[in-house]
Amino acid sequence: MDDTNTTLLLKRPVALKVIVTPRWKEEMQQQLQAQVGQMDNQVQQLDAQSQRAIAEIKKQSLVPLPPSVSQQIENIQMQVNQQKSEILEQKNQALQQMQQVQLLELNQEVIQGQMESFFRIQKGDNLVQKMGVELVLRDGVVEEIRGEL
Repeated sequence: MDDTNTTLLLKRPVALKVIVTPRWKEEMQQQLQAQVGQMDNQVQQLDAQSQRAIAEIKKQSLVPLPPSVSQQIENIQMQVNQQKSEILEQKNQALQQMQQVQLLELNQEVIQGQMESFFRIQKGDNLVQKMGVELVLRDGVVEEIRGEL
Protein backbone atom coordinates (compact mmCIF):
# COMPACT_ATOMS: atom_id res chain seq x y z
CA MET A 1 0.00 0.00 0.00
CA ASP A 2 1.26 3.46 -0.87
CA ASP A 3 1.12 5.59 2.30
CA THR A 4 2.35 8.82 0.72
CA ASN A 5 -1.17 10.23 0.71
CA THR A 6 -2.17 8.94 4.15
CA THR A 7 0.83 9.85 6.33
CA LEU A 8 3.02 12.87 6.79
CA LEU A 9 6.62 12.97 8.01
CA LEU A 10 7.15 15.79 10.53
CA LYS A 11 9.99 16.97 12.73
CA ARG A 12 9.52 17.46 16.48
CA PRO A 13 11.59 18.65 19.42
CA VAL A 14 12.63 15.95 21.87
CA ALA A 15 13.44 17.04 25.41
CA LEU A 16 16.74 15.53 26.56
CA LYS A 17 16.74 14.84 30.29
CA VAL A 18 19.47 13.29 32.41
CA ILE A 19 19.32 11.55 35.73
CA VAL A 20 21.83 13.14 38.10
CA THR A 21 24.56 10.68 39.08
CA PRO A 22 27.97 11.23 40.68
CA ARG A 23 29.57 10.60 37.27
CA TRP A 24 27.31 13.13 35.52
CA LYS A 25 27.99 15.75 38.19
CA GLU A 26 31.74 15.23 37.83
CA GLU A 27 31.59 15.44 34.03
CA MET A 28 29.49 18.62 34.16
CA GLN A 29 31.90 20.21 36.64
CA GLN A 30 34.83 19.34 34.37
CA GLN A 31 33.09 20.76 31.29
CA LEU A 32 32.19 23.98 33.08
CA GLN A 33 35.69 24.28 34.54
CA ALA A 34 37.13 23.87 31.03
CA GLN A 35 34.83 26.64 29.78
CA VAL A 36 35.99 28.92 32.60
CA GLY A 37 39.62 28.19 31.69
CA GLN A 38 38.96 28.99 28.02
CA MET A 39 37.36 32.28 29.00
CA ASP A 40 40.35 33.19 31.16
CA ASN A 41 42.60 32.47 28.18
CA GLN A 42 40.42 34.65 25.93
CA VAL A 43 40.73 37.57 28.35
CA GLN A 44 44.52 37.16 28.47
CA GLN A 45 44.72 37.01 24.67
CA LEU A 46 42.55 40.13 24.34
CA ASP A 47 44.80 42.01 26.76
CA ALA A 48 47.95 40.92 24.93
CA GLN A 49 46.52 41.79 21.49
CA SER A 50 45.33 45.21 22.61
CA GLN A 51 48.69 46.00 24.23
CA ARG A 52 50.51 45.03 21.02
CA ALA A 53 48.13 47.10 18.88
CA ILE A 54 48.47 50.14 21.13
CA ALA A 55 52.25 49.79 21.27
CA GLU A 56 52.40 49.58 17.46
CA ILE A 57 50.24 52.70 17.09
CA LYS A 58 52.38 54.61 19.56
CA LYS A 59 55.57 53.46 17.83
CA GLN A 60 54.34 54.80 14.49
CA SER A 61 53.13 58.13 15.91
CA LEU A 62 54.76 61.36 16.90
CA VAL A 63 55.41 62.37 20.47
CA PRO A 64 53.31 63.94 21.91
CA LEU A 65 50.48 61.88 20.46
CA PRO A 66 48.11 63.75 18.12
CA PRO A 67 44.45 63.79 19.22
CA SER A 68 43.45 61.38 16.42
CA VAL A 69 45.95 58.77 17.66
CA SER A 70 44.82 59.21 21.26
CA GLN A 71 41.23 58.70 20.10
CA GLN A 72 42.23 55.57 18.19
CA ILE A 73 43.93 54.14 21.31
CA GLU A 74 40.89 55.02 23.42
CA ASN A 75 38.59 53.25 20.91
CA ILE A 76 40.73 50.10 21.07
CA GLN A 77 40.62 50.15 24.86
CA MET A 78 36.83 50.60 24.84
CA GLN A 79 36.36 47.68 22.44
CA VAL A 80 38.64 45.46 24.51
CA ASN A 81 36.84 46.40 27.72
CA GLN A 82 33.47 45.63 26.12
CA GLN A 83 34.67 42.22 24.90
CA LYS A 84 36.23 41.46 28.27
CA SER A 85 32.98 42.41 29.99
CA GLU A 86 31.04 39.98 27.77
CA ILE A 87 33.50 37.17 28.43
CA LEU A 88 33.49 37.83 32.17
CA GLU A 89 29.67 37.72 32.16
CA GLN A 90 29.81 34.31 30.44
CA LYS A 91 32.40 33.17 32.97
CA ASN A 92 30.15 34.30 35.80
CA GLN A 93 27.26 32.29 34.32
CA ALA A 94 29.47 29.19 34.08
CA LEU A 95 30.54 29.60 37.71
CA GLN A 96 26.89 29.89 38.75
CA GLN A 97 26.08 26.73 36.79
CA MET A 98 28.90 24.96 38.63
CA GLN A 99 27.30 25.91 41.93
CA GLN A 100 23.89 24.75 40.73
CA VAL A 101 25.29 21.39 39.62
CA GLN A 102 26.80 20.87 43.08
CA LEU A 103 23.39 21.43 44.68
CA LEU A 104 21.53 18.89 42.51
CA GLU A 105 20.37 15.77 44.30
CA LEU A 106 21.28 12.33 43.03
CA ASN A 107 18.64 10.60 40.86
CA GLN A 108 16.97 13.94 40.15
CA GLU A 109 16.00 14.52 36.52
CA VAL A 110 17.24 17.71 34.88
CA ILE A 111 16.78 19.03 31.37
CA GLN A 112 20.08 18.82 29.52
CA GLY A 113 18.94 20.16 26.19
CA GLN A 114 16.85 19.42 23.17
CA MET A 115 17.18 17.27 20.08
CA GLU A 116 14.97 16.74 17.06
CA SER A 117 13.40 13.62 15.63
CA PHE A 118 11.16 12.79 12.73
CA PHE A 119 7.84 11.04 13.13
CA ARG A 120 4.96 9.93 10.96
CA ILE A 121 1.47 11.21 11.56
CA GLN A 122 -1.74 10.18 9.92
CA LYS A 123 -5.42 10.99 10.05
CA GLY A 124 -6.82 10.26 13.49
CA ASP A 125 -3.47 10.63 15.38
CA ASN A 126 -3.24 12.98 18.34
CA LEU A 127 -0.62 15.56 17.34
CA VAL A 128 -0.21 16.91 20.88
CA GLN A 129 0.66 13.45 22.23
CA LYS A 130 3.07 12.76 19.38
CA MET A 131 4.87 16.06 19.99
CA GLY A 132 5.50 15.37 23.70
CA VAL A 133 8.50 13.04 23.57
CA GLU A 134 11.30 12.95 26.12
CA LEU A 135 14.55 11.02 26.16
CA VAL A 136 15.92 10.18 29.61
CA LEU A 137 19.61 9.28 29.99
CA ARG A 138 21.63 7.90 32.88
CA ASP A 139 25.38 8.38 32.35
CA GLY A 140 24.87 8.60 28.58
CA VAL A 141 22.71 5.48 28.30
CA VAL A 142 19.05 5.72 27.28
CA GLU A 143 17.03 4.73 30.31
CA GLU A 144 13.59 5.68 29.07
CA ILE A 145 11.76 7.12 26.09
CA ARG A 146 8.62 8.92 27.18
CA GLY A 147 5.77 9.82 24.90
CA GLU A 148 4.18 8.45 21.81
CA LEU A 149 6.62 7.51 19.09
